[in-house]
Amino acid sequence: MSPSSPLALLVAAATALLPAQAVHHATELRPRTVVVRPTPASVLADLTLPQRVGQLLMVGTPADHVDRRTWAQVRRLHVGSVMLTGRSYGGRAAPARVSRAMRAQVSPAATGGVGLLVSTDQEGGQVRVLQGPGFSDIPTALVQGTWAPARLRGAAASWARELRAAGVNMDLAPVVDTVPGLRAARHNPPIGRYDREFGYTTTRVARHGVAFLRGMDDGGVVPVAKHFPGLGRVHANTDTDAGVTDRVTRRHDPYLRPFAAAVDAGVPLVMMSTAYYARLDPHRPAAFSPFVIETMLRGDLGFDGVVVSDDLARARQVASWSPGGRALRFVGAGGDLVLSVDPAPVPAMYHALLERARRSAAFRAKVDAAVLRVLEAKDRQGLLPHGP
Repeated sequence: MSPSSPLALLVAAATALLPAQAVHHATELRPRTVVVRPTPASVLADLTLPQRVGQLLMVGTPADHVDRRTWAQVRRLHVGSVMLTGRSYGGRAAPARVSRAMRAQVSPAATGGVGLLVSTDQEGGQVRVLQGPGFSDIPTALVQGTWAPARLRGAAASWARELRAAGVNMDLAPVVDTVPGLRAARHNPPIGRYDREFGYTTTRVARHGVAFLRGMDDGGVVPVAKHFPGLGRVHANTDTDAGVTDRVTRRHDPYLRPFAAAVDAGVPLVMMSTAYYARLDPHRPAAFSPFVIETMLRGDLGFDGVVVSDDLARARQVASWSPGGRALRFVGAGGDLVLSVDPAPVPAMYHALLERARRSAAFRAKVDAAVLRVLEAKDRQGLLPHGP
């Protein structure tokens, strides 16, 4: 066709009326790449059963140096979350180094490419794992409870940013247990003795607990409300004593209100107490009780997030059960994330869960449901694998 022919002139005139983008597509059609963002459900479907079981474990490592056992367990046992434990006084360099070493073990073979939740205990007062340059001198929760909620929320957001800078994306706080008063606090070793409560009324604890967890979320760190259904009225510490029992807490107890407020505020994780509750389930610690987890926390309070245990490794309260038995009882009761501050019992926990899931379809369904909740929490932190 001649450039000066009538047909050529007509085509040129028509082309001139089209937008440049239309001309481009008319002359060269290129295939488009559609990126499909993975969902928690799609990631779950891609995980092997051993990888799914690994997502149910959170394992401790010292905050100032890498425990090589925990480091290896991320790769070999598919462990999906870690906790920085003990005390680190040198600032952010050491915990950041530990976090990087743990994250470096994430791979398609190890965790299905799912990133780690890296947690620590950064409440305030004597419960501050990370200290030194780069970390605020956080006061006790009892002092925090005297601040205006807006001030506490802003401070918690700042503390969260400090944690993020050290490679931590989850804080095992706030404590929303209520101690009845100053005198009661002196006889309450786990909470009151260390001023871990925001105050002596459920109103103050609920209000300031919500302010703290919202501040953590503002700063990009996952908060964890603890210790359901409350450790404010026991007279011994489950970490150091056996048979610790709350004899007063009832279903729909007013002292559950701070937990209900945290759930209503959208807290993504709730930590279970390992105390016995004589008026709830006198035969099983709360962390092993379907009534406390499923009927009360999930049913009465409507919590649909991740249920994490208190420590199931070193706590005297659970020492009479084997490590595997502890993990099985917790997940069987409706729990999702087994916390073991010590890596030593983790292989036994992992293999017990894996073998039960292989043998029992009902238990395997519990594992899948628990893993899905963990993946949903991780999705909020951008920890799922990237799409193609």
